[in-house]
Order: sequence, then structure tokens, then C-alpha cells
Amino acid sequence: MSEEVIISREGRAGRLRLNRPGALNALTPGMVADIRRAIEAWRHDPGLEIVLIEGAGEKAFCAGGDIREVYEAGRAGDFEFGRRFWSEEYRLNAALAAYPKPVVSLMHGYVMGGGVGIGCHVSHRVIDPDARLAMPECAIGLIPDVGGTLLLAHAPCHIGEYMALTGARLKGTEAHYAGFADYVISQSDWPSLIDELVRDGDPALLSAVSQPSSAWSRDRSDAIGKVFGQQDIPAIIAAAAGTEFEAGLRKASPLSLFATLELVRRARAFDRIEPALRQEFCFTARAAEQADLLEGIRAVLIDRDNAPDWRYPTIGDVPPGLIDDLLRPIDEADALFPDPMPEREVST
Repeated sequence: MSEEVIISREGRAGRLRLNRPGALNALTPGMVADIRRAIEAWRHDPGLEIVLIEGAGEKAFCAGGDIREVYEAGRAGDFEFGRRFWSEEYRLNAALAAYPKPVVSLMHGYVMGGGVGIGCHVSHRVIDPDARLAMPECAIGLIPDVGGTLLLAHAPCHIGEYMALTGARLKGTEAHYAGFADYVISQSDWPSLIDELVRDGDPALLSAVSQPSSAWSRDRSDAIGKVFGQQDIPAIIAAAAGTEFEAGLRKASPLSLFATLELVRRARAFDRIEPALRQEFCFTARAAEQADLLEGIRAVLIDRDNAPDWRYPTIGDVPPGLIDDLLRPIDEADALFPDPMPEREVST
């Protein structure tokens, strides 16, 4: 066990503190394994009533998965490394979603990608009003994953498509409105809040201290719906021309845009995380070898020239039928959850 996750027990609580502040608490394979071992050990512990998940440092709860190793392995022709990383991360996401004890995530700063997977499927989701939450994967040639397509699919007013396709960053109150958090509580109030949770093990107090969260304006919701409620990517691109949404769409891999819209809209039929993770894995398992992931990581995270050379430079270049091929079922996806996950029974 490394110091990348500080695991402790205090009072009635098990505490998990992501501890890579210099890397914005980005998740490594070791961190995923450490968290999974801890929550499994605590599952049947009668002296532990609640789990708290936090991020060290001032800048981020968790800004995603640390995918530089995926890049290096893929460049060397090893695509299995990435598949192993995603399969273990997705098992953790599902385990947190089904956990039988209350799990409180305390999200501040950047909450992106893998941070959404750790923080936004648990039973009690707290977000600081100044946090910035996003699913920016299309800009690196991936798709929103870690069960994100399920959350995006059920966001109101087509905000999910807006977030998924543009990588837009939502403030804490906006993320609450979009369904990514349950409580809006200022970070300055967290120390006393944590003391009470550790002492009593009762998350009911969260409702008493949560701040009201104003919904987006009707004009804002209407503008998003007008663009992102369109039937397909070409129509969305056309509707976004000349609007504030155009720049975010232009940064994304055209291939990823098509795959993302399909995955989000398929996920509207789901009410559990497992089928969303399975269909996401069908793409992510192929992303380094057959899609734009390696080039996206190079352009955004390695060379940082922000000038990716996508396989298909425009949406008109993406071959018909390619997305269906990249999303076709694979045995590895079915094997992610061979047994039914237990239903979460804690109150929310």
C-alpha cells in the first residue's frame, strides 16, 4: 500500500484521502487497488458506519485518471495495460455505487473524469460551490467514462450532451443542478462537518447544512437544449455555429463526438451503473489502438501543443459504421461484473 491514498479509521468512519496534490490527485492503478481493498475490508466491519472520500491539497478533489502510463504503454504497442487499468477502475466505480454503507464524497477544486467516477456515484455527494466539475474526455480522443455516461444521460435540459461534447466546466451549484451532487456545502464548513460524521456516523446532518442551489436560468437551459437536443452530431455542429458552444466542439476528436453522443443516449435506458460501464469499456478498450486516444494525450498532456492530428479531421471524414464497430460488444466488457452487484440499501 502506497502513500498515494491515506487510509485511516477515526471514530465510526473509514477515511480515504487521495494524496497526490501535485498531480491534482489523479488516479493511478495503485490508488484504485488501495481504495478497493479498503472498502472491501470495511464492508462487514460492525464498528465502521460510514466512509469519507476526500482529496488532499487546495486545487483538486481528483482531476481524473493518470493516463500517461497508458500513453507510454500504447506507444510501445502494449494496449493491454490500458484495458487492465480501465477494467479495475470500473469495478471500483461499481463497487462504490453499490456500497451497503453510506459513502460521503467531499468534492472541491477540480473534479474531472476519474474524479467523477470516485465522487459522483456514491450515496452522499457533497460539492463546494467553487468546485469545477467536467467530463473533458472528447478533447483527448476518449469518451466520458467511469459511469459518466449514466449521469450525463439523466441530466436535465440536455446538459449532459453539452458537458460531454464540449468538456464544459460546471460550478458546484451547476453540477448539483445537473445531478452530479446531492449537497452544496462550502469547504470552510467541512472541518466541523467531518468531525460530526466521524463522531456520529450519520450523514443525515448533510441536509441541514446544505446550501440552496439555484437552477440555471431558463434562457441558459433553452440555449443548451436548442443546440444539444439535436438528433445527431452534424445537426449539433450546425446548430452550434456562431454560438459560445462552437469552440468546445471544435477541440474534440470528431470520432469521439460521434461515439460519445451514441453512448450518452443509449444510457438513458439504464438505471444502474453496470450497463453504462460495460458499453463505455467497449470503446475505451479499443481507444488507444483504434481511436484517437494516444494522439489526444500527446497533444494535450505530453507535448501540450494543443494541435492534435486526428484520424478523421472533420465529422464528415468519419466513416459510416465505424462507431458501431468501436462499440460492438466484447467478452471483456461482459466479464467486468460476472455476478450481479448488490443493491445499495443506505438512505440518500
